[in-house]
Amino acid sequence: MRHSSLLVATLLVLLPLFVSGQEVTAALTLEDCRISAGRGHPGIKARCGTLQRPENPADPVSAQLELFVAVVPALSLNPALDPFVPIAGGPGQASSSFYAGFAGAFEHIRRDRDIVLLDQRGTGKSAPMTCDVDEKIIEGEFSREQTIAETQKCLASLPHDPRFFTTSVAVADLEALRKALGYSRFNLYGISYGSRVAQHFLRQYPNSTRSVILDGVAPPQLALGPGIAVDAQNSLDAVFDRCSKDEKCQQRFPNIRRQLTDLQAHLSAHSVSVSLPNPLTGHIEDINFTAAELAGALRLLSYHPTSAAKIPLLIAEAANENYTPFAAQFMMIAESISEAINIGMHNAVICTEDAPHFAAAGISRAMLEDTYIGPLQLDALEAMCSVWPLGVIDADFKAPVASDIPVLLLSGEIDPVTPAVNGELAAVALSNARHLVGEHQGHGQAPRGCMPRVIDQFIDSARVDALDTQCLERLHAMPFFLDYSGPPP
Repeated sequence: MRHSSLLVATLLVLLPLFVSGQEVTAALTLEDCRISAGRGHPGIKARCGTLQRPENPADPVSAQLELFVAVVPALSLNPALDPFVPIAGGPGQASSSFYAGFAGAFEHIRRDRDIVLLDQRGTGKSAPMTCDVDEKIIEGEFSREQTIAETQKCLASLPHDPRFFTTSVAVADLEALRKALGYSRFNLYGISYGSRVAQHFLRQYPNSTRSVILDGVAPPQLALGPGIAVDAQNSLDAVFDRCSKDEKCQQRFPNIRRQLTDLQAHLSAHSVSVSLPNPLTGHIEDINFTAAELAGALRLLSYHPTSAAKIPLLIAEAANENYTPFAAQFMMIAESISEAINIGMHNAVICTEDAPHFAAAGISRAMLEDTYIGPLQLDALEAMCSVWPLGVIDADFKAPVASDIPVLLLSGEIDPVTPAVNGELAAVALSNARHLVGEHQGHGQAPRGCMPRVIDQFIDSARVDALDTQCLERLHAMPFFLDYSGPPP
């Protein structure tokens, strides 16, 4: 499942707990622990426990799921009673590992508030929904019949009923956690797919919500999937346009678009075997580098302005038959993401909440054919979802969220997966919202520049009209790499 996202101590306390300075009846028990972003990453001290929830929320006596909970205590001795709750993307990434990887962006908030983390059911340590799926399925390299057969194998191997691993069920789990820990209200932060979870929690539990941050916005009325290739192409075009306007980049890479077109054609006809050390393990591995790997690497590199700055150089090197740098970038990114995404939970969400609305998205096959990703990944999703069971979904799930609770929306100007227009779509019925767009920025704004201070201001005041955002004007695009020593001085 390495490429699945190319189309996130033992001292047991038995007495009443103290969370945020308030006594809480021990509806769940917390113990000292450490959370981490994954192999090779440092741990973060936390208090962890297990929330018991019925697999089928309509049947309280159904099989019980154990959902992983972590609370990173506030630094203050007298913290606020409304914690900060990050929700990971994917769908399929665990919130605990997401937070551990980006904790620095939220340290200002942790001065006065606990950080509450719930691995959404089906992810991380919360009844993970994993199965062995050949990576070629996700890349669209299998026939429809093969894709369906492999998907049926995956379904048969899942440990739980996938119908109960959707967003509508997940928000009920989050509300149950709030009650179990005794918090008054939540300040929600949702990244990418997590923004969909945050919006639906706001819809279902407005009295439990103090504020919401949507970073890389996924509006509920928009189906995830059909627009992936088009949005990714727009992002790559923006990178090429910026290179053409940069004198040094244009001189170094004058024919970058043509080089990419020729490279795709060559790799579609002739795959290339590349042998290189795995950047995460150091072991020598062979990669069959094809047009699919090229497209996947380009899309993931365009997520972040630093990695996007390497794209022209990597294309030029591959066009000169040096595929190793591109393959190394692909391996490093894809390996880390494959460990984070649980495909069973991913499909439970996409096949219930998105696939039934693919046709209504208005994305024609001709539009997809004009992109570097093409239609194959969407074809793969449609094939998988043709046999995946529909899950629980609330009747109003696809409607825009209407609320006067303060909502801060964050977008990147060249985000390849959740473009800035998504933020406007989500805000259509939000009467107390503000949308900030990072110039030349990609996916996820929380760690960028002074944004941690801005979101801290917002969480502290719960007001969109009191934010000092002038510092965001200093955000800039990473200069292009002209060679392996980096950008020019």
